[in-house]
Amino acid sequence: MKPEDRITENIPLEMRALVLDGVGFEHLAVRKVPVPSPSEHQLLARVEAAGICTSLIKLIEQGPDHKLMYGWDVCCFPAILGDEGVVSLVRVGKALRDQYRLGERYVVQPAVDHEPINHRERYRDSARGVSKVAVGYTLAGHLAEYILIPEEVLSSGCLLPVPGSQVPFAHAAMSEPLSCVVSAQEHHMHLTQSSPLAMREAAKGLKRGGVTVIVGAGAMGRMHVDLAFAYRPRAIVVADFLEARLQVVRKLFAARAAKAGVELHTVHAASTPVDKVVDELTNHFGADDVIVAVGSKKAIEGAQNLVGRGAVLNLFGGLKKGEDIVGIDASAVHYKEINVTGSSGGSPWDIARTLELIAAKEIDAGAHITRIGDLDYAIELIGLVKAQQIDGKAVVYPHRRTKDIHSVDSWSGADESAYLQVSEI
Repeated sequence: MKPEDRITENIPLEMRALVLDGVGFEHLAVRKVPVPSPSEHQLLARVEAAGICTSLIKLIEQGPDHKLMYGWDVCCFPAILGDEGVVSLVRVGKALRDQYRLGERYVVQPAVDHEPINHRERYRDSARGVSKVAVGYTLAGHLAEYILIPEEVLSSGCLLPVPGSQVPFAHAAMSEPLSCVVSAQEHHMHLTQSSPLAMREAAKGLKRGGVTVIVGAGAMGRMHVDLAFAYRPRAIVVADFLEARLQVVRKLFAARAAKAGVELHTVHAASTPVDKVVDELTNHFGADDVIVAVGSKKAIEGAQNLVGRGAVLNLFGGLKKGEDIVGIDASAVHYKEINVTGSSGGSPWDIARTLELIAAKEIDAGAHITRIGDLDYAIELIGLVKAQQIDGKAVVYPHRRTKDIHSVDSWSGADESAYLQVSEI
């Protein structure tokens, strides 16, 4: 018996998976489906942990009309959902055995910049003109016990190794949402001159030794705070209208800020003008980096009052279609020479960089996890996300059976190890 056969002999014929077979939540169910069998150019992986993403809601409510489904009829060909997760290889196609080894851990970048290779007939117009597919949409997702890694993922460089063996599963599963933040802050560009006669040079990322403002202290806003420390700003200002969210920011990051020598200011925007705090910190020169991490037209327009000369204004929070036209202060762009930027999702490099930062403990992925559960609770967790009753991220362990959803303040490697020791059912 070959080594790979010994490792894979216990793989069952069926697995649990979160399946969408129509439009709407009534067509969502966790049910038994066959475990896929990889071809010679594919991989089969065990899903160790998977995240619950807000993007699932739009897919469930739109079905074939979702822009990443391209008319794929989920009634005829049900979709396995889940675009966030970490996996371990359990079967390797014959043509790939020189490249991959059983047991290796990977994260899949779900946005796959590649045309469909398999099942083209299931797409609208036989996939003509389709250049991008997605895991958890037309490609099988992570909310299952096992996941097929198809040619599209491999050909586009979307299978990223998890560095070392010390990164907890749940933390690695967080790399996809965190990579969106890495991508966003990578879009910041500051032009500098060492002297009036020197050529301008571009410095990427948040300004080192500068003042960073993050508008919105929700889950994604807190991820921005987390990553901002890696750039070593002089001060980080976090503003929100909800004091409870600011309390979470202080609880998670106050000690870290003090250790790093970074001033952390939390501003209750309902009672304290944010621009006043920024003026006091910068002697009225304005902030160097302003990130609007909330989908609010008012917040975007107000944030323009916070930027200083040569600053970057990042419109991270998306607005609803039809409500996405905002007023831009052209004078600030012209006379202050500010840059206005934005980004949508991350690339494979962003996930690789995120995993490096997690492994180096430059990002505390566990600080953003507030719910832990079993795959059978995935639908309930999605409902809680839709109702905005989860302030943070939810992670499920598909192979762990749990009596209840666990509410946590954060989730460490030690927490995960203890949790995985024994099943509750």
